[in-house]
Amino acid sequence: MTASDRVTVNDARGPVNNGPGPQYVFYGAGVAWRSRRSAESLRIVREDRFHLAERFASPGNFRVAADLLEKPGSVVLLDAQPGTGRRAAAIMLLHQLGEDGETDEEAIRFEELSPGKPKDGDEEPAPPGAGDRFLLDLSRITDEEAYTEAQRRLAGLRSQVHEVGAHLVVVLPSGLAHAHPPELAPYTVRLERPRGIAVITRCLRMDLMPFVPEDLRHPGLQLLYDRSPMRELARLAGLVRTARDSGRFGSDFASWLDQALYAVKDRATEVGKRVNTACTAPERALLLAAAVFEEAHADTVHEAWRGLLKTVGHEEEASTDLERMDFGQRLRTLGIERDPDGRLRFEQLAYADAVRTYFWANFPGLREKLAEWIGVTTGLPGLTTDDRVNIVVRFGERALATGRPDHLFDLAVLWADGATGASGDARAVAALELGLSHEGFGAWFRRRMYDCVNSTSLSDGVVRALTAACVRSLSSTHPDQAVVRLRHLAVREGEAARAAEEALFGLVGDDRRLYRLLVDRLRGPALRESRAAEPPLRLLTELLRSDRVPDPPRWPDLFLGWEAVFSQPPTKLWDVLVKSWLDTAADDRTREMALDLMVGATRGRTIALHRLYAIACDWAGAARDPVRTAVAARLWQHIDQAQYARADRTQRAGDGPRTTEEAP
Repeated sequence: MTASDRVTVNDARGPVNNGPGPQYVFYGAGVAWRSRRSAESLRIVREDRFHLAERFASPGNFRVAADLLEKPGSVVLLDAQPGTGRRAAAIMLLHQLGEDGETDEEAIRFEELSPGKPKDGDEEPAPPGAGDRFLLDLSRITDEEAYTEAQRRLAGLRSQVHEVGAHLVVVLPSGLAHAHPPELAPYTVRLERPRGIAVITRCLRMDLMPFVPEDLRHPGLQLLYDRSPMRELARLAGLVRTARDSGRFGSDFASWLDQALYAVKDRATEVGKRVNTACTAPERALLLAAAVFEEAHADTVHEAWRGLLKTVGHEEEASTDLERMDFGQRLRTLGIERDPDGRLRFEQLAYADAVRTYFWANFPGLREKLAEWIGVTTGLPGLTTDDRVNIVVRFGERALATGRPDHLFDLAVLWADGATGASGDARAVAALELGLSHEGFGAWFRRRMYDCVNSTSLSDGVVRALTAACVRSLSSTHPDQAVVRLRHLAVREGEAARAAEEALFGLVGDDRRLYRLLVDRLRGPALRESRAAEPPLRLLTELLRSDRVPDPPRWPDLFLGWEAVFSQPPTKLWDVLVKSWLDTAADDRTREMALDLMVGATRGRTIALHRLYAIACDWAGAARDPVRTAVAARLWQHIDQAQYARADRTQRAGDGPRTTEEAP
């Protein structure tokens, strides 16, 4: 039936017509295709690249690197100090090669490759194709052992890229220059720091900021131009925009810039003084609650504040509320304003972020309690959905910055478990998306999600949250892994699993490579490993329906899928699949190839052929339509040919082997 590099619809060992019927040979559908079926890829989203291109200021020697990369099959390694925008430069080098094009098979890939071996039950990355563009970021590697392993991976990638005419940019780790392979020196470019004023200027112009060049000669800016990482300069420009948009800090560029400069300086000492001045537990708790719940209504912040005191075990004061300092006075003492709508905010720009950073850094013993507090208070009835998501993001940023991704993931599961209805819990989805997008802990979250989808019992709420995270976040960065996780969710029972199934079909429906990956996953491990084959079989038959197939159909993929379906005992699941293709063949004669291939995929099994015949009879007889009758008749002809070929092979096999004298 199959050879190492082809698929046919007979039992020959090669493309030999061994019967009276037609033969189809699909070159490239064997080993070569299987090697490309999956990639642990971090897609660098097109919209993000264009956003970066509008704000990108070239570092020194960027043009040298661009010239080296231009030739197909090129590999360029970037050596630069942290903070020089080396990753952004790598992305822009690849981006400027040209627009994403189309090949005969699929779109040119623009992806980031993992520096290590694939994990999480996912497969080896697909090998490069002509024109593909890849980023390999090794900048987070800090020890020689990991770098040595990455170099072995790089050696294989270089060979593949050169052979097929792809492009690869590698960001080298800093502090390990002595371990750089000397043979890579001709392909290594040392990037110099971009001009800081150019970075700020481009960002401000894209935000339509009204300024003149003299405004950027502010005395507080020169040190930032010379020393700050590029991300901090971009953050400064963003804070200028925030100051303008808030309407609270004047109406001219100079005022906005002053506020932004004040916000980006190291405020740890300033916040520390305020915390030490607010020496009582209630005052410190209110400072933290206001920082986490900034922009929420004052009554809700008050409730969250009291909840924090209770969570950390603070004893209530014996006096009555009327005897204590009123809430408004407490807020004013801490520099917190209440706007006309009753919402709270700090007087200074970005001060709340500095307060959160200080508390998580300097009160490590409280982190467990703070996670417990967030888990409860984000459900307060006075909060809008936007409020809740903002709070989750603020908490998540601090949890990840202090190395506790488990706090964020565990809360996501807790919130999702309690969710009801089809919409799920926005807090859980926000937490998962934040973790998946984190540069340091994204892989950790992907692993936990994989473990989760393989769990024997999941609530509908958790299934919905994981589905949403796969669709909204993981599919944009690691689409192959999103397919794998959604497949595990979709084979479950229940309404949430059906939603995961639709999300899965929607993800692969317009992507031929992902469609091939899912067909392969369902026809192989899913059918072999499942204790009950029906869930993956149901999913596979749904996937192979004519209305779910990428247009135009890729017949080798469909043949492999049909072959897996028809290798199982006949079931009612076959009816919808077969009838969908009979409908398509009745409407479009170019799709009649499906009739022959479906019959060929049965491999002549009598019981399968009988079932196909019965389905066609039912389909044609239900409408009494001459077009349907004609299509069914053509399917029956293919069935007759398959039965004749099987009988002929059986008869010849019964004759026994020929003797030497009988040989021609």
